[in-house]
Amino acid sequence: MSELQKMQAGDWYCCLDETLEALRQTARRAVHQHNTMPPDARAAMGPDLAWLLGATGRDVFLEAPFHCSYGINIHLGNRVYFNAGCAVLDSGPVTIGDDVMMGPGVQIYCAEHHKDPGLRAQGLERARAVVIASEVWIGGGAIVMPGVSIGRGAIVGAGAVVTRDVAPGATVAGSPARPIG
Repeated sequence: MSELQKMQAGDWYCCLDETLEALRQTARRAVHQHNTMPPDARAAMGPDLAWLLGATGRDVFLEAPFHCSYGINIHLGNRVYFNAGCAVLDSGPVTIGDDVMMGPGVQIYCAEHHKDPGLRAQGLERARAVVIASEVWIGGGAIVMPGVSIGRGAIVGAGAVVTRDVAPGATVAGSPARPIG
């Protein structure tokens, strides 16, 4: 299997791969185009970024600056809003439902680096999917870790570090994020 196929299968793969680097470079160019467009010209996102993303619903808006690793693994529902400074490190699938709002500086991570220092130094990691259901609100500066699912209508407090699944309708905050109220 190629490193890309291993990544897509959720197996351990080497991120220091020419094919993966080429995909990341394509994403960097699309993100750069999006982030440097005049605000009035950026109706929703730059055309290269819109083409790059795995799926994009209606009325999606990504404030600049925005960053993603690959783009191809990001699937956005309708009426998704990312405030300024968000980053999606999408080595794995990132699925976001309808009517989701992200505060400024939200970060979504899919890569789980190897715990063995020698293997980590060799670029070994695996991609774990992140799923954010519809009607979720994620506060500014929150971090969503690899493999997490956030249920419909949940709220993630600003600055939270979400290390475990969040139940539908729950409100979580803190580091690590825990249910509140």
